[in-house]
Amino acid sequence: MLPRWELRAGENGGANVGPTKRGKGTKWMVLVDGAGTPLGAYLDSASPAEGRLLDATLDTIAVTRPHRPGRPRKRPERLIADRGYDSNAARALLVRRGIEPIIPARANNQRATPQDGRKVRRYRRRWIVERTIGWLGNFRRLTVRDDRLMDTYGGFFHLACALITLRKVLK
Repeated sequence: MLPRWELRAGENGGANVGPTKRGKGTKWMVLVDGAGTPLGAYLDSASPAEGRLLDATLDTIAVTRPHRPGRPRKRPERLIADRGYDSNAARALLVRRGIEPIIPARANNQRATPQDGRKVRRYRRRWIVERTIGWLGNFRRLTVRDDRLMDTYGGFFHLACALITLRKVLK
């Protein structure tokens, strides 16, 4: 019997695998609601900054209305993001889409758009997003990426998001 690594041809990597500080990886961009249920997800190489992937991540939202007919909502009322998204361009993008940005300013950003302190206090709920990312990290198939094709890896990622959603609904 041969070990699995001997059967795999070529170099390590695959589609959307980019360099990080610790090697190679794929970036998970997840949008969640107030309870931590995934609403939208986008996968890309680990090398681009989060602010550049914001527009593509927002395009993945499709929230169904449980008791009202019509198209699914494509935007949340507000978006809480960490300091990695701190740029006036990202804030302007969110305002153009009709989304209230709640993004704390970096210490070295002197031109940050001022925000009301009461709104920035909502940033304390950022732990909900981190908890959802932790739940996704419990799926070994996602943390140890053996799939070379992004379609396969993305399918398992969205399956994990669906399982997290079902667990929250069935509680």
